[in-house]
Amino acid sequence: MTDEPPALPPARIADLLAASVATVVAELVSLGDDGGWRPEPGEWSVNECVGHMIEAERRGFAGRIRRILAADRPDIPADLEDWDPPSVAEARRDHLRPAAELAAEFELLRADGLTLVRGLGPDDMGRVGMHPAVGPLRVDELLGEWVHHDRNHIRQMLGVTQARVWAQMGNARRFSLEDL
Repeated sequence: MTDEPPALPPARIADLLAASVATVVAELVSLGDDGGWRPEPGEWSVNECVGHMIEAERRGFAGRIRRILAADRPDIPADLEDWDPPSVAEARRDHLRPAAELAAEFELLRADGLTLVRGLGPDDMGRVGMHPAVGPLRVDELLGEWVHHDRNHIRQMLGVTQARVWAQMGNARRFSLEDL
């Protein structure tokens, strides 16, 4: 068993979160009107993945960190809220929205989140909030999850794009390692 590496500092987290923007916006804008295509009923489109990332930024990551830092008493965990991502995604109806609009919303919100992360100091890392479902969450844990979450949904977005071109590949699908 190997030792766990040390937590990444806020500056490195900010760089990783900034890198996500380039990938997300490029994929979204490149798909254009096809960004709302769903591979199967009940599965998210690329647009919906981005909409979820927007809400997770607002409610889950930057929102929770701000709530923790705003607590009057750092020695008492701030109360954090839970939210229902599938219900929020359904209400947002991002599969019907223009890609450029979603890209602009994500870029603006992420720029604000990057400012927050770059402004965090060592004393902020151990500050805690209490989530109703998972229990205590430290700022440094939320930063790690933020990067992980981005990559998870980027992978999901890329998979949707792959599904979108699968039928178009015809006999070239034999080059893929996937089952036909």
